Amino acid sequence: MSGIAYKYGDNVDTDVIIPARHLSTQDPKELASHCMEDIDKDFPKKVKPGDVIAAGKNFGCGSSREHAPIAILASGVSCVIASSFARIFYRNSINIGLPIMECQEASEKIKAGDEIEADFSTGKIKNLTTGETYQAEPFPQSILELIEAGGLVNRTKKRGAIIR
Repeated sequence: MSGIAYKYGDNVDTDVIIPARHLSTQDPKELASHCMEDIDKDFPKKVKPGDVIAAGKNFGCGSSREHAPIAILASGVSCVIASSFARIFYRNSINIGLPIMECQEASEKIKAGDEIEADFSTGKIKNLTTGETYQAEPFPQSILELIEAGGLVNRTKKRGAIIR
């Protein structure tokens, strides 16, 4: 994947990612239309498929709602790179198929507008703007399968399990 970076700081909580006033819907496209609007009002209009969010520490802190990673994924973001993630946000992201990578060096050095390329199987993150390369932990095969399938529910359906 590759795309343009949107840069945010530490402790971006789920209420900033998708404000609570918009939680009356489960529609991913509607959630995406309000994604990050309280921290970056133009984000929903500017973000393009493949773009990347780069952030600091504890990205996705706050509530355990899945709306936040759903809004990010539905907005077209192909990956979130941060120094660290709130654990429940991390799990919710993987469960819905949103790739997230922990890499402090990338988090610190990526600037807004940089073109970023990431390889989930190797963990390599390349800043095409600066030529720098950063190393995150590669995803294990089981997580790659979840991401490629579009999340846990889709992977389970593809394996033939019955989901009601």
